Amino acid sequence: MALKCDNIFVNLPVKDLEKTKEFFSKIGFEFNAQFTDKNAACLVIGDNIFAMLLTEDYFKTFTKKDLSNAANTTEVILALSADSREQVDEIVNHALAAGGSPSNDPVDHGFMYGWSFQDPDGHLWEVMYMDPGHVE
Repeated sequence: MALKCDNIFVNLPVKDLEKTKEFFSKIGFEFNAQFTDKNAACLVIGDNIFAMLLTEDYFKTFTKKDLSNAANTTEVILALSADSREQVDEIVNHALAAGGSPSNDPVDHGFMYGWSFQDPDGHLWEVMYMDPGHVE
């Protein structure tokens, strides 16, 4: 049997936790208060998908490596699925209005549509919609 995990927790270092929480709240995301304190905030992305937003000092307690500066380098692009093209635009427009930065222009492949933004720390977020009929 193949290995299967039930949840994903992506850990991201952030410079200003309160600013980051405000940013994602303005987009429409919520936080799990049980796993949120002065060092970390648990961003609820989906039923089993979470981003742990950790202050840089706290993040450093989990690794011996240097932190990358997401404003200058990219280690990961976080891709989120949307229910429609309109929801892609809604999420990215909310992110930009909340203080996020543009990443790439919208990309339309007909059956797949995506657009991306950078959060206040420079982490890249790709929001995409794929026509379910095309996958079948």
